[in-house]
Amino acid sequence: MNDLGSLVQQTADRLATQQVGVVVAGLAGGAVEIRGAGSTAAGRPGDVPGPRTVFEIGSVTKVFTSLALARMALDGSTALDEPLADVLAGALPAGVSVPARRGRPIALRHLATHTSGLPRLPAGMLLPALLRPNKPDPYRDCTSDMLLTGLARTRPRAAPGRGFRYSNLGAGLLGLALAHRAGTGYEELVTREVCEPLGLTDTVIRVDGERAGRLAQGHTPGRRPVPGWQLADLAGAGGLRSTAADLAVLLRAQLACGTDGGEPLAPAIALTREVEHRVNPFAWVHLGWLGHRLHPRQGGHLQVWHNGGTGGFRSFVAFDPEKQVGVIALANTRRSVDPGGIALLRSLQSRCPEAAA
Repeated sequence: MNDLGSLVQQTADRLATQQVGVVVAGLAGGAVEIRGAGSTAAGRPGDVPGPRTVFEIGSVTKVFTSLALARMALDGSTALDEPLADVLAGALPAGVSVPARRGRPIALRHLATHTSGLPRLPAGMLLPALLRPNKPDPYRDCTSDMLLTGLARTRPRAAPGRGFRYSNLGAGLLGLALAHRAGTGYEELVTREVCEPLGLTDTVIRVDGERAGRLAQGHTPGRRPVPGWQLADLAGAGGLRSTAADLAVLLRAQLACGTDGGEPLAPAIALTREVEHRVNPFAWVHLGWLGHRLHPRQGGHLQVWHNGGTGGFRSFVAFDPEKQVGVIALANTRRSVDPGGIALLRSLQSRCPEAAA
């Protein structure tokens, strides 16, 4: 597809009219094009972001958390249906237990598919978050003690496994539990289970050394700079930073799943997509990924995706394993990049023939 670069650049240029800076990647036919527009910080117009510019990726982190779960399930260190209470054994404060509903315990697969019944945010966090939407890192006080103690005041809204309810709390608890089982921190867990096998060098929580010089500055929609988010021990829900170059490697591995590409994480990637909870006839959730199929009048294409947002960043990652195309959009402004990313994906889908079975 010789116009891939042009399509990617056009998308980046359009998004840049509403962003301080943006990087867009397109994958099609085995090719990858990554283009940037705008700047890494307001007032620095010559500093155009590129493939190795580091962005906060927010909830795209959940894809990494769930991939770590799949790896650990395959190596036998845990299981998708293992109760969260068992994984957290020894970590829960005295007198605190993991809630259940209708006799059904919350299992790890429920956390990864947002079917745990847990609320979106930890106990006691919703009101402050609403009253102070620009508070620097509203998750910064989400330590393991705070999260686990809060379970005593948390009641699932539905029986685990019964229905979809998006939950940052659930995804964060999944990351915390997996790290506890592995005897390491969350960042170290993701590095070991996902980044090292794929060769990802810039997907981290802590940005230091040479990498710090490539970190984009986050901004509000009004282009005011804002401090970064860390998410403390809720990091599994949205604490990672990454680059378009790293995420393109992740998408290439996703697209190679089921082929003879020999990707090192192919079994784990396959497991994440084998697990499926239907939300409605056109939409579902995998381990970490959201999925839907467009109406036939819109082409009927498959879209597997996740987006993310923090105080000063937005992200969108999506792919179609049938058409073998994918897109990435990263911005250092708290303004959605989803429309541009979706439009680019649909353009690539319409240009690509069906991949061979």
